[in-house]
Amino acid sequence: MKPHDMGVLFDECAERGHDTVFRLDRPFDIAPETGTTHSVAGLAALVQDMAGRLAAAGARPGDRIALVKDNHWDYDLLACAAVRIGALPAQLSGQLPPDALRLLLERLRPALLVISSGLLERCRAEGTDLLPAADVCVVLDGELPGTLALEALQGHPVPAPRRRHDDEPLVINHTSGTTGVPKLVVHSTRTIIGKLARFETVRYPKIGVRRTDSLLNASAFAHGRTFCWTASVLCLAPRRITIVTGQDPDAVDPLLREAPPTIVEALPATFVRFRPLTARLDNPFRNVRLCISTYDAVHPPTLRAYLRASSHRAPLWMQGWGQTETGPLTFRFHTRRSVADGAAGRAGARNLGRPVPFKTRLRVVDADTLAPLPRGREGLVLVRTSARGLAYVGEDGRWEAKQHGGWWNTGDLGVRHRNGSVRLLDREVDRAHRLSCLATEDVVEDRLPEVLECVLLATPGEPPLPVVVTADGTLNPARWKEAVADLPALRPPTVLTWDEVPRTGTGKVRRGALRSRLTGRTDTCGSGRWT
Repeated sequence: MKPHDMGVLFDECAERGHDTVFRLDRPFDIAPETGTTHSVAGLAALVQDMAGRLAAAGARPGDRIALVKDNHWDYDLLACAAVRIGALPAQLSGQLPPDALRLLLERLRPALLVISSGLLERCRAEGTDLLPAADVCVVLDGELPGTLALEALQGHPVPAPRRRHDDEPLVINHTSGTTGVPKLVVHSTRTIIGKLARFETVRYPKIGVRRTDSLLNASAFAHGRTFCWTASVLCLAPRRITIVTGQDPDAVDPLLREAPPTIVEALPATFVRFRPLTARLDNPFRNVRLCISTYDAVHPPTLRAYLRASSHRAPLWMQGWGQTETGPLTFRFHTRRSVADGAAGRAGARNLGRPVPFKTRLRVVDADTLAPLPRGREGLVLVRTSARGLAYVGEDGRWEAKQHGGWWNTGDLGVRHRNGSVRLLDREVDRAHRLSCLATEDVVEDRLPEVLECVLLATPGEPPLPVVVTADGTLNPARWKEAVADLPALRPPTVLTWDEVPRTGTGKVRRGALRSRLTGRTDTCGSGRWT
């Protein structure tokens, strides 16, 4: 089965007898009374119910529906319900700062805003009222003045599914927002389903999903990656899928022990937070044959921990690199041998592999002239893919500025090697002089196991400032001095705990916000023209 119409995806899978069991770490926000165990047929009924409620709230074909809530997979169920009635869902992370959220809603101008009461009240407490941003506001839990309660909309007839052309807008997702206010990216059925999700429905040797697999997905469910994943994984019908919304390893441990996963997909930050579980005697990752990571690179110590924790003879780690605008662009595989201790493992951590065969082309160009550069030279990475989205909502000029004769400017700096692989150096806006911030961060984390994360912040005229994240916010000065002795000049480190670092909904560090907080400066070494 290949995904096509997201509005009836769950219905079609239920009709085909798919018997995947879904386990949640907590009940859905849209239906807390339904508990934490679901069947495909039960989810199909829930999507239909939500479609009826959205229609009852006044949503019509062609309307934009903004979805803002706490992190959970019901983002995608609500999106499918909106698609079913012919509307255009826009999934916005509940972790966005209130001012950024208001700006995105102003660009969207949604007919309907679906939001949790806690988020609405939090934004109000910080001086941002979101109610004027939409014609109608539906609150998921309870009722507030000027809003409709989701509970009060139940029982309305389920509208018949409405089809749309493959090239019409299907869903709106925002970028991670590490460099400022996220961009709103429009995808069509052809781009995000036809070009991306269908590619994942093939049962490839070793990396394809099997019917006997038990999957774990611990992601940021407001983002386009999980919408694409939902389309493909429903069709592949594995035995079990576990959905995890938080990052507390002790909270998730019992759930994973109950159904040890064979395939794990998680945010890079979540892999870091769950890493202590790999060292336990009966670790829940013992059956894993495949780990999948996107959004950001995973540092070598984390790669090693999960691959060593598996009792599988030859576990694989598949690392994908891409953007919300394009989907996956390159991929590579890590094995126990490729990430072994030593220089070879460190050198390969930022090698993102080769372009996706038959789907993606890649070139490196001069940042000033955009002229192609030979292999081995550092420059801006441009890509060409038929999976590229349609537009940025409310930022047409920005979208056009990132296109160059059919090529898309990723805003990343990299080097193309002779074998066709690409090594990522830095985001252009975050670059430093005479070193790669990302590569240096890898070296620090490799040499200091107590460091959960290292972030280098570059500012003009000064050595980079290392921000070091540890469990308790402390670091031995002598160990730091020894670890960086052979590295380019760095400023004395700032040591923080995990929760003291500003992050996006995908767990990425908001480097601009962190730089401003710690240094009082907003200027960067890069131009920032292609963020």
